[in-house]
Amino acid sequence: MAEPFPFELVSPERLLLSESVVSVVVPGSDGEFTVLKDHAPFMATIKPGCVVVTQVGGGVQKFFVRGGFADVNGAGLTILAEQAIPLESLDPEAFALEIRNAEEDVADARDDAQRTVAQTKLQQLQDIREALGH
Repeated sequence: MAEPFPFELVSPERLLLSESVVSVVVPGSDGEFTVLKDHAPFMATIKPGCVVVTQVGGGVQKFFVRGGFADVNGAGLTILAEQAIPLESLDPEAFALEIRNAEEDVADARDDAQRTVAQTKLQQLQDIREALGH
């Protein structure tokens, strides 16, 4: 089994996870990558998607992240996410309703500024739905 390393997942609202883990799969902007102990140092931007954390006991935690940065260094891995939500706390039916409402907001937008805001919100909701696998 792989050796554990320190991992932190941080969003603007709070520290979501800070513990030793076995591996972390990250949705990098240039493609998904997996971090294990003693990974080569680097920084990467993150695209919206699912971070999959394999814990020391074998458990798996999944988080939807909406952009951010991953920093791999000698101290471990730190993800600074624009937004991070544990997948188990998301309700697919509630998102379906929110997506329908956002689609209506895009259709009802009176100008480019409103349309841009509505399209951004719609895209974020669709990213979450995709991370949920629905």
